[in-house]
Amino acid sequence: MKFMIPYLMAMLPLALAVAQSKSGIASGVPSAAIPKTTEVLVIQTVKQGVNPQQIMAVMPSEIRATVKLYFDGKIRQWYSRGDGRGVVFLVDAKTDDEARAIMETLPLAPEHLMDHEYIPVGPLMPLRALMGSGTPGTGTPGTGTPGPAGEQ
Repeated sequence: MKFMIPYLMAMLPLALAVAQSKSGIASGVPSAAIPKTTEVLVIQTVKQGVNPQQIMAVMPSEIRATVKLYFDGKIRQWYSRGDGRGVVFLVDAKTDDEARAIMETLPLAPEHLMDHEYIPVGPLMPLRALMGSGTPGTGTPGTGTPGPAGEQ
C-alpha cells in the first residue's frame, strides 16, 4: 500500500495524456474523463518573414488593447514565449471560436503578422479519481453525489 501513491502519481501524466487526447476520445474514453473547457490557451507566433519593425509599429495600441481585455476579465494571464517568438494568453472562453473572437479584437489581428494556435483547457479530470468519491466537496458527476456548494 505504501507504494500505491507514488505509483499513482507516476502514472498520472500518462493517464492525463490518454484521457485528454483527441485520439483517446475516439477510442472510447468515457465522457467523464474529458474536461469541461474552462479557458483557452492561445499561442501566438510571429509568422515567417515578418520583421520586428512591423510588430513594433502596432505594439503601443496592442499593449493598451491587451490590458483593457485583462481589466475586462477576458484575458486572465499572458506571457512572453521563452524563445522570443511570440506570446501565450490564457483567455476566459469556453470554445476556440469564443477565444478567436476575443483575440481578433486586438490591433495585431488585422495585420496578419501572427500565427495562432487555440487549445481548450480544463480541470485535470483524473485527479477526481485520485480524490475518491468519499472526499468532501469532490462530488461525482451523474451519481447524485454533491460537489462544491451542492453542485451535482
